[in-house]
Amino acid sequence: MTNDSAGRIVEALRAWIAAAPAGARLPSNRTLTSDFAASPVTVQRAMRQLTAAGLVESRPGVGTFVRAARPTTPADYGWQTAALGSPLSRAVGLSATQQVAAPDALQLHSGYPARDLLPERLVRAALVRAARTESAVTRAPAAGLPELQAWFASEVAGPVPPSPRDALVIAGSQSGLTSIFRALVGPGQPMVIESPTYWGAVLAARQSGVDLVPVPSGPDGPNPADVERAFATTGARAFYAQPTFANPTGAQWSAETGRAVLDVVRAHGAFLVEDDWAHDLGIDADPQPLVGQDDDGHVIYLRSLTKTVSPSLRVAAVIARGPARDRILADRAAETMYVSGLLQAAALDVVTQPGWRTHLRTMRQQLGARRDLLLRAVRESAPDLHVEHVPAGGLNLWARLPDGTDVDAFVRACQARGLVIAAGTEWFPAEPTGPFVRLNYSGESPERFPEAGRILGDALRH
Repeated sequence: MTNDSAGRIVEALRAWIAAAPAGARLPSNRTLTSDFAASPVTVQRAMRQLTAAGLVESRPGVGTFVRAARPTTPADYGWQTAALGSPLSRAVGLSATQQVAAPDALQLHSGYPARDLLPERLVRAALVRAARTESAVTRAPAAGLPELQAWFASEVAGPVPPSPRDALVIAGSQSGLTSIFRALVGPGQPMVIESPTYWGAVLAARQSGVDLVPVPSGPDGPNPADVERAFATTGARAFYAQPTFANPTGAQWSAETGRAVLDVVRAHGAFLVEDDWAHDLGIDADPQPLVGQDDDGHVIYLRSLTKTVSPSLRVAAVIARGPARDRILADRAAETMYVSGLLQAAALDVVTQPGWRTHLRTMRQQLGARRDLLLRAVRESAPDLHVEHVPAGGLNLWARLPDGTDVDAFVRACQARGLVIAAGTEWFPAEPTGPFVRLNYSGESPERFPEAGRILGDALRH
C-alpha cells in the first residue's frame, strides 16, 4: 500500500481492528511505515488518532494492542436509599434565585444587587490592606474580631443597645439561621413563621427538623392576633420574621405592630428571630430594628453585609443575649470553628471608611430609580401583573398573576423569551395563597426593564 495519508492508514487499521480479537498486537510502526509507504510522523499521527478513539492501547517497550471493549454499565447507587433514609427536607435542588442564566438573558431572578451597585473600589482596597495584616495568617476568635463585634453592636439604635460581646460574627446570615434554629428551637419543635417569607429560612428550618407554623403576613406585616393564636395553639419556641423590607414582599412593620408582636413573644417566653437582611437597602424609609427595644434577650437579631459590601465577603452577625448567645456560638464553632479573619478585617475596613456612607446614599438613590423604572414597565406593558405594595426598601417587587395562572408555565414562557424570573412558590412555608412571581430590580441592565415589561405582558397574553 503506497498511500501516505494518516486518514487512509486509520481507515485501513479500523477495518483490521474490527476483525481482530481483543488484545491482538498491531504491526509495528516500522512495518506500517513500509506497508503504507508513509513517513514515521504520519504513522505516529494515525496511531494517536486510534488511541484517542479508544480502539488501541500502547504498552511502552512492548507494542500497540487492540483494546478490549469495556461495557458501559450505569453505576448502581441503590444502596444509598437505605443508608440515607427519608430526607429531612422537601427541598430538591437549588433555589430559582440561584440558577445560572445565559449571559444575554434579562435577569430579574437573583437575590443580589448588580456589581455596579457595590462599593467595588472600597472592597478591593480593603482586601489588599487586610492581606498585609496579621489576619491573613492567624486564627480569628470564635466570636469574631472584637472590633467588628463592636461595630455591629454600635449599629443598633434604641434605648437598649447591645454590647459588643452580644454580637457574634458569622459567615453569612444563612449559616446563622441554621444555628439559631438548631440551638434555640430544635428538631421536632414548632416555630412560627410569616407567610410568605424568605425561602432560605424555610430551607434552614426544614434542614434543622423544625416544624413550621405559618401565619399570613401582608404589606404591613402579620396581624399580632394571628401570632398570638399561633403561639397559644402550638407552644412554639420562636417566631422568625423580617420586620424591615421583607423578602419577597418588601413589607415593613409599623412601630405599633413591632411592639405588639414583641409583647406576644415575651408573654409566651419565646424568641423573636429578627432577620434585618435589608438594613442598608432603604429607599423611602429607614430601618428601626426591634432588637433596640429588647432588654431581656427575647430578640435574636441577624444583620448581613453580603448584599451591600460584596457577595464574596460572606460576613454577617447574630446579636443575642444570655445563654441563647452561648448556645448559638457553640453551634457555629462546632460547624465552622471561626470566620476567616481576612474577610472580617476587609469587611470592617469597608464599613469604617469615609466613603461607606457615601456609597449607601448613592445606592439608595439608584435602587429607587431602578424600582420605579421596573414598576412603570410592569404597569404599562403587563397591567394584569398586579403589584399590590410598592416597597420602601429592599430589592424586589412581589407581583401577583391573574387567578388560575400556571406559575411554572408562566416562568418558562418568560425564560423562552429571554427573561429569567423566580416563581413565588418557594417563598411559602405551606401552600401558596395565589400565583406570585418575584422580580428583582437591583440586577444588571436596568435600561432593559421596558423590554422585561413587554416580555411579561406577552407571556401573560399567550
